[in-house]
Amino acid sequence: MRHTPHFVLSDVGEVKRFVRENPWATIVSSPAGGLVASHYPVMLEETSEDSISIISHVGRPDEQLHELGDHEVLVIIQGPHGYISPGWYPEEQIVPTWNHVTAHLYGKPEILSDEENFRMLGKLVDTFEGVMPEPSSLTLDLDGSRRVARGTVGIRLVVTRFDARLKLSQNKDAAVVGRIIDELEHDGPYANPALAHEMRRARRG
Repeated sequence: MRHTPHFVLSDVGEVKRFVRENPWATIVSSPAGGLVASHYPVMLEETSEDSISIISHVGRPDEQLHELGDHEVLVIIQGPHGYISPGWYPEEQIVPTWNHVTAHLYGKPEILSDEENFRMLGKLVDTFEGVMPEPSSLTLDLDGSRRVARGTVGIRLVVTRFDARLKLSQNKDAAVVGRIIDELEHDGPYANPALAHEMRRARRG
């Protein structure tokens, strides 16, 4: 990402929160055949406070296209983002911007065994189904679920480095930030409550 030191997010705990709340990821690799990108859900594993490990899966034959396990990959987590109009700035400030929360996670994936992959898929389903009034589960049809799971490959990515950004108008005066949050929280062409929430978090610091 562009070198913007004043927007850098270096807190591992905050990066974990960000991944947990935004589990849809873009996996990018550069194998011999050229750049490849895929999109899959990810889930955090329980690790020490200063480390990040995520698990996911890809559909076959994506694992071959990416040459997973052979080299480093980039996993992009994109959180709330949106247009910031200069109409929300003081009159003399006329240049708009785009606020965003983004994390780039790097590491060399480990391919999970079939059994590990099935357990991971079950946990993934349980995580997202947990809020439903009548949660579904792979255990409702183990044989059928295992047949479907054979079309996927599970991966674990122990993150060796990350580059995360909170670009949330930190370079603006408090009054201007307040106005932006207010505009994002209310009706309008660029209303964006999720982005406003991240700006409030950043302002509390």
